[in-house]
Amino acid sequence: MGKIIFYEDRNFQGRHYECSSDTPDLQSYFSRCHSIRVEIGVWVVYERPNYLGYMYILKRGDYSDYQCWMGFNDNVKSCRMVRQPRGGSYRIRIYERPEFGGQMMEFTDDCPNVYDHFRHREIYSCNVMDGAWVFYDQPSYSGRQYLLEPREYRRYSHWAAMSPMVGSFQRIMDF
Repeated sequence: MGKIIFYEDRNFQGRHYECSSDTPDLQSYFSRCHSIRVEIGVWVVYERPNYLGYMYILKRGDYSDYQCWMGFNDNVKSCRMVRQPRGGSYRIRIYERPEFGGQMMEFTDDCPNVYDHFRHREIYSCNVMDGAWVFYDQPSYSGRQYLLEPREYRRYSHWAAMSPMVGSFQRIMDF
């Protein structure tokens, strides 16, 4: 059970909406979102309804302005909670080609720079065996984010990326 609170204005002001479950359409609860407080869990908020558009992964904490979660604007139209793994294990395999082809490397920990470890700047497919992960299109956990939960991703488009460029990735852990 998680809890996230959306505020229409900066610094947790204005009309607000408390949410404790996945919600595909938040438009009827608020018109804009300038600040968010995550009280329990890890959440993914999306700029469009039905879990579409840019996504932002938010851990427990206060986000006083949309720029604090690296948002481009005040659009938050859907959200869902990230399910945490049982037993706390994390394991992912990344591949240099689609359909699990080419060089493969397995990780159980965060990777701040994919090129330094994998010698490729592109990841064309991956298999998330344990835990939830986030891919970033830039090194040092920055840039556009992509949520990957346990399953096979045969092509980068399966995790909603527009290109295979992955600069870094990390485990999603609830602190």
